[in-house]
Amino acid sequence: MVQRPDRKKARIKRHVRLRGKISGTPACPRLCVFRSTKNIYAQIIDDVNGVTLAQASSLDKSIECNGGNKEAARAVGKLVAERAKEKNITDVVFDRGGNIYHGRVQELAEGAREGGLNF
Repeated sequence: MVQRPDRKKARIKRHVRLRGKISGTPACPRLCVFRSTKNIYAQIIDDVNGVTLAQASSLDKSIECNGGNKEAARAVGKLVAERAKEKNITDVVFDRGGNIYHGRVQELAEGAREGGLNF
């Protein structure tokens, strides 16, 4: 019997390793991305105070795309950038959540950059 590696366990291991290197501060919070099979979620987090400053997901009513595609990911990036601008946040640290910087995660990052976030 062939044993396949557990993809979720590997992603969590990469995420823990990544989180040891980056952290969000009040001056430069963390843009955290979570990608499921059907949707994509983004949060801007201040790790020092333990507070979520802004969030957006493909489940929001303002996003009309299918949640599991690149158009929805770019729209989520733009929406989270817009909500961050309302709270005067321009600089963030990007946390890809253990996912490869490719596909939907990359589209979300590019949408956030288009929306005015710097990272």
